[in-house]
Amino acid sequence: MLRVNRYSKAIAYIKTILFYRHYFLSIGKMSIIESPMLFSDTKSVCIGEHTYIAHFSWLMGDKKSDESTLKIGNNVQIGHFAHIVGKYSVTIMDSVLIADRVYISDCDHNFDNTDIPILEQGIHHIGNVVIGEGSWIGENVCVSGSKIGRHCVIAANSVVKNDIPDYSIAAGAPAKVVKKYDFERGEWVKVT
Repeated sequence: MLRVNRYSKAIAYIKTILFYRHYFLSIGKMSIIESPMLFSDTKSVCIGEHTYIAHFSWLMGDKKSDESTLKIGNNVQIGHFAHIVGKYSVTIMDSVLIADRVYISDCDHNFDNTDIPILEQGIHHIGNVVIGEGSWIGENVCVSGSKIGRHCVIAANSVVKNDIPDYSIAAGAPAKVVKKYDFERGEWVKVT
């Protein structure tokens, strides 16, 4: 079984080098993109080294930008069916673990004019997104225009609409900090 896994990763790496690399602003060495669902405007997307993006991801940058609007760091693991939109500024720092079916975006659709379909109203910036180094984003999480600190855990099915400080565990919709790491005690402590 291990040989099959290594073989499939080798094939995915070759596909990344040969077929996907030219779609992006940059892709670091030994990074792998498995069979994506969609790339949209990814000439403004930078992917670091030793990063793995699982099957059926959708990465979206900004076609109007010559600079990076979506930066994915080194040693990042992104799960299946991830949808990451960086029209203005999304930064995923090094060594972040992102589970399956996670949505991350710095923008939202306009819907103020009821005479025009929402699809035709464009988008607006809701806030720059930063996911801090060493954090873990759980399954089905939505991160919308927010900053998540270093070494945070975001519980499955949470909706992050406000900033989360370093060394926090957050859960809920909207996500709230439920535990913080206490360095003096060396453990996670419930927030009251």
